[in-house]
Amino acid sequence: MQELLEQLEAHIKSRYEIEDDDDDFSVDVHLFDYGYIDSIGATALIAHIEKTYGIQVTNQDLMLYPLNTVREIATFIHNKKER
Repeated sequence: MQELLEQLEAHIKSRYEIEDDDDDFSVDVHLFDYGYIDSIGATALIAHIEKTYGIQVTNQDLMLYPLNTVREIATFIHNKKER
């Protein structure tokens, strides 16, 4: 799980150009409320998750599971792969 969390954090920081010295960014920050990712970025992130981790993110998943932080997204991926 820790490796998944680190991979996802690295991807998000790189893809959304988040500086390493950004004091507000952490694996528990709300990516949307803090403006790190917008709706277009969310679509790209879902595509990345599906391609990289070989899972499908359904509309039901988006309604049932909180996917607002790096930690929440990593937990979702981990749990989805375990099914």
